[in-house]
Amino acid sequence: MHGPASAKAIFAEVWKDPNCGCCKDWVAHLEAGGFKVKVNDTGNEVMRARLGVDPKYGSCHTALIGGYVIEGHVPVREIHRLLKERPTALGLAVPGMPVGSPGMDGGPYGNRKDPYNVMLLAKDASAKIYQRYEGSKS
Repeated sequence: MHGPASAKAIFAEVWKDPNCGCCKDWVAHLEAGGFKVKVNDTGNEVMRARLGVDPKYGSCHTALIGGYVIEGHVPVREIHRLLKERPTALGLAVPGMPVGSPGMDGGPYGNRKDPYNVMLLAKDASAKIYQRYEGSKS
């Protein structure tokens, strides 16, 4: 990246499985959304636990962005919203690996979009829906 966009890039550190294609696709989604990403091909479960994310909100990758934990296939739009609003929270999670979420979308999935929730994780281990994605009927 060159010019003004690179000056505004937000740093993201990601821990993922080295063989996971959907994780690589999500990292590409982050980069396309203006993030500068450092990828660690190990340590997802260790970092999830260290950062305080309840395993029930777990997915195949964990990130740290702007002091917030980002667990799973969270859309860039919601990460930017989180960083703008700065709520008192642990971070965001998209539990599991819903088809249609960033990195789990496109041709390999027949362009299917299942409904899913982006959860706002509180520091007391509670969570609430931050954004609902309805998916599409096929």
